[in-house]
Amino acid sequence: MEYNYTDSMKTRLRRIEGQIRGVLRLMEEGQSCKDVVAQLSAVRNASDKAIAQIVAENLHQCILAEQAAGNQDTGKMVQEAVELLVKSR
Repeated sequence: MEYNYTDSMKTRLRRIEGQIRGVLRLMEEGQSCKDVVAQLSAVRNASDKAIAQIVAENLHQCILAEQAAGNQDTGKMVQEAVELLVKSR
């Protein structure tokens, strides 16, 4: 199955990319550890949200495909999505 990654998902990742560049800039400027860690925490939070969005959208697409094929038992897919989210932490 081919996955469809939306423009909003890609935009979210580009924003994270910009945050990472900002962290590097703080480090190059010799900013405080507190500032660097605060920005890295923001990156981690944004990354967690991106993971959740990708998993949720993928699950939605898979469930629709299964239902279109006549399979109503999608519990295994939901379980796999939950396991993927847990693994990502």
